[in-house]
Amino acid sequence: MYQWYKTLTTTELKDGEMREAMAGDKQICLLKRNDVVYAFPALCPHQSARLCEGWLDPRGHIVCPLHKYHFNPANGYNSSGEGYKLKTYPVEIRGDEIFIGILS
Repeated sequence: MYQWYKTLTTTELKDGEMREAMAGDKQICLLKRNDVVYAFPALCPHQSARLCEGWLDPRGHIVCPLHKYHFNPANGYNSSGEGYKLKTYPVEIRGDEIFIGILS
């Protein structure tokens, strides 16, 4: 069962932007791309670099700023072949507020 946490509003997150927020006790990164919001841990699963300091590649995949690993924000798969998987969280938009689901 998910516990839902209010984070940012849709107007606070610009298209193509990544920003950190708290969801309960978890530091997460939010990405808005083509009006879809994705949520994933703030730290890379490889060596804990801050993913919000990275960028998006031409496919819209998150690029880790430390070792340039690429992750698909929709499913967390590592698209550059290193084998790491990025956890993703469900997102609900309620009005203009962004809620993140964390398993309780």
